[in-house]
Amino acid sequence: MIGVAEAQKLVSQQARPLPAEVMPLTSAALGMVLAEDVASDLSMPPFDKALMDGYAVQSADLREGRGVVTVVEEVVAGKTPQRNLEAGEATRIMTGAPIPVGADAVVIVERTKRLDENRVQIDDRPPKPGQNILYQGREMREGEVILRAGTVLRPQELGLLASAGRTAARVHPAPKAAIVATGDELVEAVQRPGPGQIRNGNGPMLMGLVTRAGGVGRYLGIARDDASSLRTLIAEGLQSPLLILCGGVSAGKMDLVPQVLEESGVRTHFHKVDLKPGKPVFFGTRDHCLVFGLPGNPVSVVACFKLFVRPAVRKLRGMPDAGPVAGKAVLLEDFPYQSDRPTYHPAWLEKRPDGWKVRITPWFGSADLRALAQANAFVVLPAGEYVHRAGQSYEVLEW
Repeated sequence: MIGVAEAQKLVSQQARPLPAEVMPLTSAALGMVLAEDVASDLSMPPFDKALMDGYAVQSADLREGRGVVTVVEEVVAGKTPQRNLEAGEATRIMTGAPIPVGADAVVIVERTKRLDENRVQIDDRPPKPGQNILYQGREMREGEVILRAGTVLRPQELGLLASAGRTAARVHPAPKAAIVATGDELVEAVQRPGPGQIRNGNGPMLMGLVTRAGGVGRYLGIARDDASSLRTLIAEGLQSPLLILCGGVSAGKMDLVPQVLEESGVRTHFHKVDLKPGKPVFFGTRDHCLVFGLPGNPVSVVACFKLFVRPAVRKLRGMPDAGPVAGKAVLLEDFPYQSDRPTYHPAWLEKRPDGWKVRITPWFGSADLRALAQANAFVVLPAGEYVHRAGQSYEVLEW
């Protein structure tokens, strides 16, 4: 049995970004990771432009900040100046419009008073060269790399790429994850359980966890506790970059998953990790498929997913920081607890004016799915018998 950190390292060593694909830069690309450097095809702005509505002037005409100048034309965004500016002249200009040749500053309209059709009075501080002007190429220059490979695409990156003339880019795709629940006791949610049966909550939960991690889940159904049923669904799942099974990985008579995975050519990297809940967790690989066998209890599923599967999904996506994200928070209430393993206990994490605080959520063991609905983090409790005191700082794993 290995520790959590060692198990995470083994997963990280096997998870590599998926081969890049060209993707249209629509909202579907949000959250994707660039797999190429992107250079601008032009300088931006492509001309010296006004940053405010007002008057383009020669700053030398207004050394005291006050004066009357002659208005020679008006330029709106989308149009170009037709006259060069001479001494004593001004151009009425709108935000985004090109600056006329000869002008070196823009005085905002609120600091002016139009005297008649041809004259305007300026009443401002002395303008400085470059005032309220964004010069050509200040944002980016033609051929300059504006986004590097590894950049996560947010709305602002989509806008920047569009400004550079890009409608598509090479990105690492969202990894597809095949999901299999196992167990003779399971029925789907549409069915009413019979004697000895329970509804399958792990399948939908894993679909949601995969989606939140940035993957695309594909639910294959329930495999029964026999080698033939497992073998069929495992063979289908191994065609995906990720295969996630839940249940059947412990040491019971019907826990056949590790055996069938081995028979299917999956190489085991670890089986059993020193943590609670989730000790029997399995990780292996076959070709380019990462295979996770999670324990069947739902709290174990979430803990193991957050610790091992989510970082793998993010690394397949090419994320620069795959996680998991751990922090520190102060315990709000005393909590006596005893365990022979480090425990990832459901908890409620919140930001208060005096910092991050965490309250441990009551639970009845790793089968208590309802406790998860009242939690948004795991607090990490060390092995041993302790009364964990309010005011002490503990590691937390955010969801």
